[in-house]
Amino acid sequence: MKAVIQRVKKAKVFIESKVFSEIGRGLLVLVCIEKGDDEKSLTWMAEKIVNLRIFSDEEGKFNLSVRDVSGEVLLVSNFTICGHLKKGTRPSFHLAEEPEKAKILIERLANFIRERGIPVKEGLFAAHMEIELINDGPVTIILQYPQT
Repeated sequence: MKAVIQRVKKAKVFIESKVFSEIGRGLLVLVCIEKGDDEKSLTWMAEKIVNLRIFSDEEGKFNLSVRDVSGEVLLVSNFTICGHLKKGTRPSFHLAEEPEKAKILIERLANFIRERGIPVKEGLFAAHMEIELINDGPVTIILQYPQT
């Protein structure tokens, strides 16, 4: 599982030019479910997302999590994060999980984050989406399970 996490002031998902979901202060999480991901990887990723200390405290240090700032998560499935460019210039997506299974696992990841007390909004699985965001910092973190 791989995720690109951006600290945002706000973020929105548009589908067919209409707002589908949006958050205020929080984290935009673009995530790719990979073949072999399971309960352990989902739990690990949910814990990291909820506890990732990338919000500044009163001294400007990264000491606060999305929970600490009463933030939200916008979780968007993005299989292209699993793109592999070992050779050539066209990415291969062979590491990405099959869509039917990936959809179930993304929904479970969203629920795991919710169970930890964080409001979660989502994109629409397999839809063409446009994402508008204001990256706060900018702060962008890449997480991968298992860690490499």
